[in-house]
Amino acid sequence: MNNLILMLKEVAINIHWSWNKDAVELFNEINPDFWNWSGHNPVKLLNEINQNYLEFIIEKKNLGSRVLSLYAEYKNYLKRDTYFDKKYFKTESPIIAYFSAEYGLTECLKTYSGGLGVLSGDHLKSSSDLGLPLIGIGLAYQYGYFTQVINREGWQTENYELNEFNHLPISLLRDENYIPVKVSVNLPGRTVWLQVWTVKVGRVNLYLMDTFIAENSVDDRRITDILYGGDEEKRMMQEIILGIGGIRLIEKLGLDIKAYHLNEGHSAFLCFERIKNYMKKYNVSYSEAKKKCYNSNIFTTHTPVPAGIDIFTKDLFVKYFKSYAENELGMSVDELFYEGDLNKGDNNNQKFNMAYLAINNSNFINGVSKLHGEVSRKMWELPKSRTQIDHITNGVHTASYVSSYTSNLLRKYFTDNWLYEEDIWKRFPEISDEEIWTLRLLNKFKLVNFCRERIKEKWIFLGADKVKLNEADSILNPETLTIGFARRFATYKRGTLIFRDLDRLKKIVKNTSMPVQFIFSGKAHPKDEGGKNLISEIISYTRDNDLKNKVVFLDNYDINVARHLVEGCDIWLNNPRRPQEASGTSGMKIIANGGLNLSILDGWWDEAYMPENGWKIDSVMDDSVSQEDKDKLEAMSLYDTLEKEIIPLYYLRNSKGVPEEWIKKIKSSVKNLAGFFSTQRMVKDYCDKFYMKVK
Repeated sequence: MNNLILMLKEVAINIHWSWNKDAVELFNEINPDFWNWSGHNPVKLLNEINQNYLEFIIEKKNLGSRVLSLYAEYKNYLKRDTYFDKKYFKTESPIIAYFSAEYGLTECLKTYSGGLGVLSGDHLKSSSDLGLPLIGIGLAYQYGYFTQVINREGWQTENYELNEFNHLPISLLRDENYIPVKVSVNLPGRTVWLQVWTVKVGRVNLYLMDTFIAENSVDDRRITDILYGGDEEKRMMQEIILGIGGIRLIEKLGLDIKAYHLNEGHSAFLCFERIKNYMKKYNVSYSEAKKKCYNSNIFTTHTPVPAGIDIFTKDLFVKYFKSYAENELGMSVDELFYEGDLNKGDNNNQKFNMAYLAINNSNFINGVSKLHGEVSRKMWELPKSRTQIDHITNGVHTASYVSSYTSNLLRKYFTDNWLYEEDIWKRFPEISDEEIWTLRLLNKFKLVNFCRERIKEKWIFLGADKVKLNEADSILNPETLTIGFARRFATYKRGTLIFRDLDRLKKIVKNTSMPVQFIFSGKAHPKDEGGKNLISEIISYTRDNDLKNKVVFLDNYDINVARHLVEGCDIWLNNPRRPQEASGTSGMKIIANGGLNLSILDGWWDEAYMPENGWKIDSVMDDSVSQEDKDKLEAMSLYDTLEKEIIPLYYLRNSKGVPEEWIKKIKSSVKNLAGFFSTQRMVKDYCDKFYMKVK
């Protein structure tokens, strides 16, 4: 029995369990209440549960054979031959370093805020699946991103919960003498020390640094307390730790990294540290070292607007880099400042741009969709004498977002290792209409139950009486066409566009023969009053008698909420102001589960859309039209598409009650899109186009 528990603990410490449905189901079966209490954290579950009770449950529920099978599957995963082994070579040492300010791996690890972090997490997962010799570098936040609670007035409030590192699937990095590994960075007037945590993501190691150790002052311990928290100066300190500290960690570990991938500009200070190291190692000038390091830096930008980029004042830059420029690089701080100069040497410029620092020092630059690549090339207009901005369209780690029902259906028709079968999606139409429809109903039934439980928990928290709590059972209907809208609530994403003509929306929702229901979720940045207002407006509509229980908002959007939504929603709605959505990935996550997309032709949907794959909302591209009028016209297109195309097609049933034409669209969507819009394809693109071409 002790061996079985040790096996479970070994599985629990590697995030691979998070995309293994058998593992998740096993941890849940040990004790569903305990699993939910732990925040879906198997390390906390196994640490906190009574060991005698655990042994009793394993024996009573006859889980021993499943533990053995799960452990064997995990071990086989770690040693099997991979894409990288077969196409390139086998190596035990990482040669690629991936830097990101956030990583969304699973809900119990609160080291992410939104799409950028989830993409980073998916990048690591697929790198593991494909066998890339890659490590991740990031920060370990004491509180991570905030927990969202909507108060009685319908306003977003933020609570920050402490990450209990000792009860998370991470471990403190130690050397051969079991002494914690530490690195340091110099900040004005002092040295700040960093400890390092290791997260095992399948075959890939993710290293997260934090400053919460005794060697630092109280203020310096707080540098890594909150993701994207604090003022401009705190952001600069975090980014110095991420970029410069990250390179020093690589040096400390003795790794021979060939390719450095900057996921957004947050880590761009690593360019300075790499140049400094090369200058000292080879006794060359700054310009010579820069040319050499330039050839192995890859910069991925995720924003199509300048406002989304970190920009620091010159005074702040001088404060933090004067000594570094003069003593480490042998140059003036003004010379170093021009590395992040938007105006390319204009003496009047007082801003240091992190994206420009990355661009100036990276041979490989890419946007995250075809359209975003075009927008980025226009926004930055790089000299023709250098490499231009390319694009690699984002994807999602499919296994992390398919439901257990979906996974079981794919196993039944294809193979247990369906994730690694490249042609599986082309064969999806082989599945019968009846089984796909059953899958859709099962996924949606699970979603509706999840929503009811979440909302009931919220009402209990607010002190609701029994009459109110009984009302939860009438929230949503698993047989109704269900539309989901969930993402970060930034104003350009237009979360309230569907409410623009309230009478028309009510007519759609109240249609008894062809009803429609909506599920919303998402967080606004704590300082984004516009985003908070959008959420508050939606909350007010959920209380309208005509929309009540048919339009709902789920608090605290995270990976767990997202997973249920992308599993169960029939339609994923996305209506940003084009072309401000660089890529977007939430709509990609519904594809393999049989959901369909309705979106503005922006980001990934601009290249994915064909009539057989889903629906588009017409965009107004005439810049002479006011934004107000654009919103009005695009809302009309949204309503028209729902009323004339989507809703009638969903409710068009054959004699068996199956919507044949709807399922035909599902089959087309999965066949055409699921394979391409995945991080399996995306990571291969990065590997083939960038990682293996560095000099």
